[in-house]
Amino acid sequence: MASSCIRSRFSLVSSIARARPSPVPHIPFRPFPLKFVANMGHNVPKLNDPSLLIEKSYVDGEWVDAASGETFEVEDPSTGKKIASCPEFNKQDTDKAIAAAEEALKSWRKTTGRERATYLRKWYDEVQKNAADIATLITWENGKPLNDAKGETAYASNFFLWFSEEAAHIHGDTIPASVPGNRVQTIKQPVGICGLITPWNFPAAMITRKIGPALAAGCTVVAKSPGETPFTANALAELSRRAGIPKGVVNIVTASKNTAEVGETLTTDTRIKKISFTGSTGVGKLLMKQAAGTMKKVSWELGGNAAFIVFDDCADLDAAVAGAIACKFRSSGQTCVCANRLYVQDGIYDKFAEKFAAKVKDFKVGYGFDDGVTHGPVIHDRAVSKVEAHVKDAEKKGGKVVVGGQKLPDLGSNFYAPTVITGVTNDMQLSNEETFGPVAGLFRFKTEKEVVKLANDSPVGLAGYFYSSNVNRIYRVAEALEVGMVGVNTGLISDAAAPFGGVKESGFGREGSKYGVEEYMIIKTITIGGIESELQG
Repeated sequence: MASSCIRSRFSLVSSIARARPSPVPHIPFRPFPLKFVANMGHNVPKLNDPSLLIEKSYVDGEWVDAASGETFEVEDPSTGKKIASCPEFNKQDTDKAIAAAEEALKSWRKTTGRERATYLRKWYDEVQKNAADIATLITWENGKPLNDAKGETAYASNFFLWFSEEAAHIHGDTIPASVPGNRVQTIKQPVGICGLITPWNFPAAMITRKIGPALAAGCTVVAKSPGETPFTANALAELSRRAGIPKGVVNIVTASKNTAEVGETLTTDTRIKKISFTGSTGVGKLLMKQAAGTMKKVSWELGGNAAFIVFDDCADLDAAVAGAIACKFRSSGQTCVCANRLYVQDGIYDKFAEKFAAKVKDFKVGYGFDDGVTHGPVIHDRAVSKVEAHVKDAEKKGGKVVVGGQKLPDLGSNFYAPTVITGVTNDMQLSNEETFGPVAGLFRFKTEKEVVKLANDSPVGLAGYFYSSNVNRIYRVAEALEVGMVGVNTGLISDAAAPFGGVKESGFGREGSKYGVEEYMIIKTITIGGIESELQG
């Protein structure tokens, strides 16, 4: 999809019959009971192509085990049941993957942009052919509803399509020299082997958003998939093999308890020239220290604490409510760009809160494969604990829970009810920490100047959103928000064509768009001297 948040997308220790409706017990001051589907025992999901569930790591074009023989188990967050196991790679195993990428780089970097474009397009086609299975794997290991997983699959494949088109259009410049007789030109070359570290909240899209531009630029990759959700990445690797991408160009390593060891290997190995990481700000800082020893090129997409602002000149309050719902509760609030602080101007606060709460109470929480389910579990019990702590802190400090506010044990240990809290204030944890869960806190504000100051009062700056029909305000506020991305009159900003990234402690570098491929290239300047200006003869 942050600093001090439970979103352990890259943990230092470990990446660690029909259902029928069942009523939620009455809880005082919570007038809107949520709909949910009790987990009465579900069948194991079925893949059209069962060979896409792969319990190996992908190195040098082969499916391999860890040399130690160690494995780790992956559980379905909805049911707590084991899905399968994956190899527990360590430094030595990762070294082999780096060596494979080093060997493959010798020839891959010499391919033309058009050749690389063809490979990426074939990979895109393979994902399209197997989209249903990719979506099934996402829901199975991540828990998000199947419709959300289908959307992620389409989004993920679009990065292969986009960068297949970019690959053939990488070019340098001819620069007028200030020294007579000199000619200056630049060429762009692949940076080299890239270490990629990806999160669990978008198991397909986060890895394609990094691998796509790396391959387009002529780089080879060693990607560390998340311990919570490794099977989607494995399936994508198998589809790269079917697309004919040469061995060693794409390598996928898996680990859970050895995640820190694998991460340190990638960040300190001199053969790796670039690291791209998506995860928490705290871990990003650690990886940056490790990468500094070899002066690697790095790009980080780190934590967020997005403000979502609704001004009273919003032309369509229902549209603003819908935008806030999509932005806040997508993937049960487990996205780095989801709204974490919802600011509503005083004159429309009560009406917005009423409409917003009414929408949330109509959510259907349950197993991602069940019909009609809109929201699934959070990723693990640590995420539940973080969400619960934020809700209790808000209640203790005067916030009023109007929807949700409780665990849903009848569904499973990782389910927490989508929650709306009114009367949220700046001294609450909801204001200062990224919840990374299904809790929406509504803040009240009076003036534009006040709310922009509140929105910017954060060490991070990934995304921000606001609704207004005043064209002067639209430009003024969009330019004043201290974030890398702004959504104006929309709650959804992700697009393969749009640059993705933040400022401040949300990191640097951009993914996607025409800018994304630049992160995987170096600019070389070639100066030719002694060119005579006079014609000869």
